Amino acid sequence: MTHAFHSTVLREYDIRGIIGETLGADDARAIGRTFGSMLREKGGNKVAVGYDGRRSSPMLEHALVEGLTASGCDVVRIGLGATPMLYYAEASDQSVDGGIQITGSHNPPNYNGFKMVFQGRPFFGSDIQELGRRSAAGEWSDGAGDVEERDILDEYVERMLQAIAGVDTAALAGMRIGWDAGNGAAGPALEKLAARLPGEHHLLYTDVDGAFPNHHPDPTVEENLADLRALVAEKSLDFGIAFDGDGDRIGAIDGEGRVIWGDQLLMIYAEDLLRTRKGATIIADVKASRVLYDHVEACGGEPLMWKTGHSLIKSKMKETGSPLAGEMSGHVFFADDYYGFDDALYAGVRLMTSAARLGKSVTQLRSDMPQMINTPEMRFQVDESRKFAAIEEVKDRLSNTDADVNGTDGVRVNTADGWWLLRASNTQDVLVARAESDSEDGLARLMAQIDEQLRLSGLERGESVGH
Repeated sequence: MTHAFHSTVLREYDIRGIIGETLGADDARAIGRTFGSMLREKGGNKVAVGYDGRRSSPMLEHALVEGLTASGCDVVRIGLGATPMLYYAEASDQSVDGGIQITGSHNPPNYNGFKMVFQGRPFFGSDIQELGRRSAAGEWSDGAGDVEERDILDEYVERMLQAIAGVDTAALAGMRIGWDAGNGAAGPALEKLAARLPGEHHLLYTDVDGAFPNHHPDPTVEENLADLRALVAEKSLDFGIAFDGDGDRIGAIDGEGRVIWGDQLLMIYAEDLLRTRKGATIIADVKASRVLYDHVEACGGEPLMWKTGHSLIKSKMKETGSPLAGEMSGHVFFADDYYGFDDALYAGVRLMTSAARLGKSVTQLRSDMPQMINTPEMRFQVDESRKFAAIEEVKDRLSNTDADVNGTDGVRVNTADGWWLLRASNTQDVLVARAESDSEDGLARLMAQIDEQLRLSGLERGESVGH
């Protein structure tokens, strides 16, 4: 037996496709069989499996478990829950060697996919390509693994609550917060968590519904925060927190309804953490504001700019011993008193404790930040064969100038006006651009530089496309 995957599903950070078109039960079975075989070769044997609230998730989970047990692996089924709950199941139990979450993340309802952890590290990039190769060659081990079901929801919530230990209870008890689960998989955990947290909590859309009837669960798109914004305004709440479909990305607004973007959240977390951990390395992706890197330095930390992608950031944290990292996309990683994975529920609790320890409201913390003018993340289609080549051409051209270029992930150019970025997406046939300045004129000059580089490579900035 062998199995070949559709050419589009094996991505850089995960496996993802359209149900009934590019992804189905046979794929899930082959993923289980191959992942399990690879794990057994490395001396592992037990895999935790969870799934999100999409309609297709139970079917994929059933087939995945069949594949894992056929490879000889034992399976711990944790059922419906947020991706970080699966990460928790893998990280907190020494007997578990790997983990797979079935999730379509923030994609439309007809998508689904798999996020994987292999012996405590993210399984991505060349691992996923190797899984595809072995599956096509039928390089599988045989066996008959056992299956057990484990309910870890209460334990997971209990673990997150450790974050409030030793924090001024009066400060926390005075907080009034809105939460929007967006009908995603984080709903049940949010209900239990909010019931145990000090303060007053108002919850939206905690019923898990894979059709996402109220709004799309992607908190980095401002229009998806409209209901949360209305709730915060109507009840005069201190701030609001929103989650994506599988609960590993956070979005936030302050009491005035202003969005607190991923890099701005990281500024708050870093300021709090660096009071007790001077000199710690704080990692952010290349899309983050210069203001963040300056702030980390001002608070006594070591800012490190790294490649975009949750798997790449997690790997870099392990390598550098960083206690905190984040991305513009709302992935925030705490290895400080936690496990180092991206958990939006935990990040919500840490926003409460950071504000309490810093002695300022979230609105005040947001107001204290320098006001930069920046573009949203602009994404435009290019031919797959051109996307990396175009970035290399831009690098080559700029290497012959006195431009201040950071080539960590694409091209990030610092100028007197601010900075601009061009990078190739690892998961789609798009180029990503972003620019930031402290003036409208400066921003216009930066955008002109982006357009000029694209023109020289025979490309242009078309209509922005979605994720």
